[in-house]
Amino acid sequence: MFPEGFLWGGALAANQTEGAWNVDGRGPSVADVTAYKPKVDVTDYEALHQITTSDIEAALSDQGVDTFPKRRGIDFYHRYTDDLALFAELGFTTLRVSISWTRLFPTGEEDVPLEAGIAFYESLFTEMRRHHIEPIVTLHHYEMPVALSLKYNGWADRRVVDHFVRYARVCFERFGHLVKLWLTFNEIDGIIRHPFSSGGVIPDRGDVVQNSYSALHHQFVASAIATRLCHELVEEGRMGCMLTKLTTYPLTCRPEDVAATQQKTLLNLFPADVQVFGEYPPLILRRLERDDITVPFEPGDAAILKEHTVDFVSFSYYMTTTESVDPDAERAPGNTIVGVKNPYLPSSEWGWQVDPVGLRISLIDLYDRYRKPLFCVENGIGSIDVVGDDGIVHDDYRIDYFRAHFEEMSKAIDAGVDLMGYTSWAPIDIVSLSTSQMSKRYGFIYVDQDDHGNGTLERRPKDSFAWYKKVIASNGSDLT
Repeated sequence: MFPEGFLWGGALAANQTEGAWNVDGRGPSVADVTAYKPKVDVTDYEALHQITTSDIEAALSDQGVDTFPKRRGIDFYHRYTDDLALFAELGFTTLRVSISWTRLFPTGEEDVPLEAGIAFYESLFTEMRRHHIEPIVTLHHYEMPVALSLKYNGWADRRVVDHFVRYARVCFERFGHLVKLWLTFNEIDGIIRHPFSSGGVIPDRGDVVQNSYSALHHQFVASAIATRLCHELVEEGRMGCMLTKLTTYPLTCRPEDVAATQQKTLLNLFPADVQVFGEYPPLILRRLERDDITVPFEPGDAAILKEHTVDFVSFSYYMTTTESVDPDAERAPGNTIVGVKNPYLPSSEWGWQVDPVGLRISLIDLYDRYRKPLFCVENGIGSIDVVGDDGIVHDDYRIDYFRAHFEEMSKAIDAGVDLMGYTSWAPIDIVSLSTSQMSKRYGFIYVDQDDHGNGTLERRPKDSFAWYKKVIASNGSDLT
């Protein structure tokens, strides 16, 4: 059973929805130089996320949107009132969104924010409140100023911490009366796997592994300072961390497979460990030392991390993988990873393995480890939707996916897990992260736009819309 007051809703990111990338003074972000990659093999992780300094410079010289779909998004910037009305019709009690840093500070280094950007987000959050939708806001969701990436190599440089803290302070001061639930960094662990989109670290500028771990440490420090500011400036404000939950099983009971899985799990969880417990795990410090990776601690960092830990743990969950030491084991893609394919699970059209039981396992593991409230802030399935002759997408496959996951969530709650809420990714079709496609659709609401930006942008509820509306109205008790 889902508890009274459980928050039901959906999750969006500014860089995948807003569009209006150069409107009202907004500056370019790292997402705005990420190209459309429809023909890249989804198991070719390097090709999906590789970018060079010259790629960035070339993208900035191109002011178009054809090659860079995140620049247009789904025009949420101009259509948010209508979209929020649809979310209210669904019965949402919460909506996760992010703030585009460059809409407030175009280069990230300005002393004062753009008032046009402040006005947009104040209007957005006010409209959410009018519909009785609780905002949960991510400060940094794969959209840092590209100017900071080019000038400092992103978060690899300690000076970026001060720029982020100034930005966070403005958000708390200007929006704190409307927003009580905050997240610092989306999927903070991802900076090791895709350093540019997550932290503006450019792979061709020095040792990318060392730079990525330096950047992660700087994000830890910035997150702790932002948590302190949230508690000081936002009445009843609560700060959460956000982890990519990459639950991994051993492919076999061969001890070497189990040991490899254990190491993968420790590496996945350690960023949340730092933000919850306020210190690096000793096993991770030893691993980094063995790999000749330096953590750039400065005086006071240890105290900052220890004194300003998060209030709750949020996470994304899409799939599970397995691990094996067998070099010939078949591989399958997932959410920003490639892992060993599990022979017992079906796969989505993008090769992600569907594992509802893994969500229950993940919830129990996370709550047992951290003993803080949890929030599942991303979960969903990307599919190629077909509009029927009646103009409606009949997406029983999406309903089946969510039903199975909600059943497992309920079992975890019954087992004693403290789960605050659930936000699907994404409640409306948006531009996807890795390949910048529209054809990879997640929403309960269809958006009339193809991969090349053609279409009316009309919003149309799918069959899953009515089903999710019923689920929310019954607080998860009616999944039929």
